[in-house]
Amino acid sequence: MPTLSHEQFMRLFLQSEREILRYVMAIVPNVADARDILQETALALWKAIDKYDPERPFIPWACRFALNETRMFLRTDGRRKRFIREDLVAMLEARRFEIAPQLDTRREHLRECLDQLPADQRSLIRGYYFDDDTVPGLAERLGRSVEAVYKSLQRIRQALEACIDSKAQLEAAGPNS
Repeated sequence: MPTLSHEQFMRLFLQSEREILRYVMAIVPNVADARDILQETALALWKAIDKYDPERPFIPWACRFALNETRMFLRTDGRRKRFIREDLVAMLEARRFEIAPQLDTRREHLRECLDQLPADQRSLIRGYYFDDDTVPGLAERLGRSVEAVYKSLQRIRQALEACIDSKAQLEAAGPNS
């Protein structure tokens, strides 16, 4: 079995990092905890680099490590231990892989819809969701009230959802529609 160089491995991991984080956040929705789990996952993956088969997809392999790290986190984190059942985690994992193709399609539609937004709306979304800006921070930077920023984000989310649904309906209808 061919092995990856450390440089190739790092490229793969960095390209997949957001997807792995989304996977963890489906089970542990706290961003700080999910990022800690992602770091532990990266270490576990690094240690197992020689076990990865480059002929196989990286993300499912990495997500198995992320699941193990998430389970360890949930077992050791007393605050959450009583809220998460192991069978529920297994069910979430199975469901995620079951709907992965639909999620990939919706993610592609989201990218297209984001590109269609006016620049100011795209900037607001980027700041909040990708740069981890806070609503008060965005409000101050934009010279708007906190309430106005929340309302704008809500409207943009609704417009994006409508756009994604529209693209999905057109896709489902086929090329002759």
